[in-house]
Amino acid sequence: MSRENLEVATKLNVRWLGRVPYHEALAVQKAMFSQSSMQHLLLLEHPHVFTYGSSADLDTNLKCDPAKVGAELVKVNRGGDITYHGPGQLVAYPILNLLAKHGGNGPADMQAYVHSVEQLVIDTLTQLGVKNAGRFDGFPGVWIEPNSVTPKKICAIGVRVSRGRTMHGFALNVSTDLSFMREHIVPCGISQYPVTSLAELGVDVTMQQVIDVVAQLAANQWAGGELDRHDVAPGLPVSTTANIAVNTKFSVTSSNASSETIEISARKPEWLRPHVSHGAEVLATKKTLRDLNLVTVCEEAGCPNLSECWADGTATMMVLGERCTRACGFCLIDTRKPLAPDLNEPIRVAQAVQKMKLEHAVLTMVARDDLADGGMSHVAECIREIRNVSPLTRVETLISDAKGTDALEVLFNERPDVLNHNIETVARLQRQVRPSAGYARSLSVLARAQAAGLVTKSGFMLGLGERQAEVEATLIDLAAVGVQIVTIGQYLRPSAEHLPVVRWADPAEFDFYKQFGESLGIKHVEASPLTRSSYHAKHAAEQTNDKSVSVQLVSVR
Repeated sequence: MSRENLEVATKLNVRWLGRVPYHEALAVQKAMFSQSSMQHLLLLEHPHVFTYGSSADLDTNLKCDPAKVGAELVKVNRGGDITYHGPGQLVAYPILNLLAKHGGNGPADMQAYVHSVEQLVIDTLTQLGVKNAGRFDGFPGVWIEPNSVTPKKICAIGVRVSRGRTMHGFALNVSTDLSFMREHIVPCGISQYPVTSLAELGVDVTMQQVIDVVAQLAANQWAGGELDRHDVAPGLPVSTTANIAVNTKFSVTSSNASSETIEISARKPEWLRPHVSHGAEVLATKKTLRDLNLVTVCEEAGCPNLSECWADGTATMMVLGERCTRACGFCLIDTRKPLAPDLNEPIRVAQAVQKMKLEHAVLTMVARDDLADGGMSHVAECIREIRNVSPLTRVETLISDAKGTDALEVLFNERPDVLNHNIETVARLQRQVRPSAGYARSLSVLARAQAAGLVTKSGFMLGLGERQAEVEATLIDLAAVGVQIVTIGQYLRPSAEHLPVVRWADPAEFDFYKQFGESLGIKHVEASPLTRSSYHAKHAAEQTNDKSVSVQLVSVR
């Protein structure tokens, strides 16, 4: 596709996301497709899954029980018959802005777009040493030796274009297990011609090499060469001085830049030293919570804002116990085997809300991967109990990802006034900072909540080794899936056993990211060294200008 058929004013945001379940990637795609005008190219692998379009003939082309071969079966809103995605296959989802055909006000030139996708794959294969790839008249996708007696399909293509935006894309067989396509389905409904892969052709390349070529050629094709790429890295160590952010609007002190990490005993800058004062209001809040045997994340996570928030008679209540099933590298919460959920806890939480006369209650939770629903029904019950005794109270929930399962719908159906799920850090550092979670999964949780019509919120930390461009990319991705509120704070090492602090980010840096995030359309970015997930929740909720959120909230911190 020629550049005049595309809007190229914005760069192409390329993200390698690793292996992502199909439904999670689809949620992210849908949100970026409908909520953003930015251009993304999502690159990933899927676990074994068969997908099919609305015109698929499953009676003829599905030859197995997907569950018996360890695969999902998913209907999708695209053209084409049944196809397969799995490990060793590079899946690419371009989410682009197309101009109308001939530059008018009509629909985009679908044929030209499909042609551009095919050309991207052909050019990729050529650069990787495959000289005989091309189009096969009458059959979609990219083929090897298309003019021979027995052409072989190496890449499936299935796209959707609506109102000038694209989604879905192509699947290129790199080192794919071809038995899934040869034995279990008729791929794309084409029975007379076989499939192949780069590995079967004897092309010795890694997935990373293929990604590198696709990313640059896609930027050349669709964004005039403007590329912003960020990868989820497989367990890389936390970076140190090489990754310190530098920008003309802020700088890093020389003392920080000269050390690999900051010792836990090191004196903190003045801006990171909260002023603690345990006055009467703090003691009253503590007594209420103790009388009702409730846990607060303020204490369990060692929040530096405890006295400020408790002085206002507010606290963030942590439900489902005080033991977490995950061991994130930054978190102080206990990771011993959790106890069974306290069935009376929702009632006690509601009593605390009523007694403290809260207009806006924040509930957070430990991750409970030991429970079938990840604890979502328990949090939902807390919301119901609060609304039973205090129907005017607005409820904000800060939740885990529930492993991305449909259990999230249990909570969504209770319609919390703000749905918060923290992404915690930039894409590259995800697996080091929180090995049991994932960047794409967190985006998918937020995307699904947004699709359910909820006000969505997320947050992350500075000081773990992130680069400025990576922070900006994280804000771009959060904005692209429709997140309305973002919190950014300084990581503080809870103990010598936790991840080290790489650097102190100064207040000017937080100011810069606030301005940058809000310029993307995020309604409110709360950013400062001592910001935590529900810090100034009242003000943040007001900034959404959403009718579901009261403009006279009292934050429960």
